[in-house]
Amino acid sequence: MVKAKYQTVLDLGEKLGIKDGDVKEDNGVLHISGVAANQYHKNQIWDAIKSAGGESPADIVANINVEDTTVYARHTVSSGETLGKIAKHYYGDAMKYTSIFEANTDILKNPDVIHPDQELIIPNL
Repeated sequence: MVKAKYQTVLDLGEKLGIKDGDVKEDNGVLHISGVAANQYHKNQIWDAIKSAGGESPADIVANINVEDTTVYARHTVSSGETLGKIAKHYYGDAMKYTSIFEANTDILKNPDVIHPDQELIIPNL
């Protein structure tokens, strides 16, 4: 029953490609573990857990590690995106676009010019 409650979390883990995923139910408590590609994916899992079970759910124990701790995320630019839109998505603040620009000066020369299919590093703040 508790597994069904958190099915959206398990589905998200699959979608994000969580490695070494393990799910066990024991006495009404769901135990999940795995390795997320980056901190952003780990945060998405935790947000899904809170969405399904509240701020401090007692019926789930999660141990999610992060494979790449050197970056917050990696982002492939889509048509129509700007650094401001990307910063808003990851940080909730479009003005933090400068952090993304500074982390990618090897491929970006101007913060106002980005191209589809460029892979950007989204730095830890």
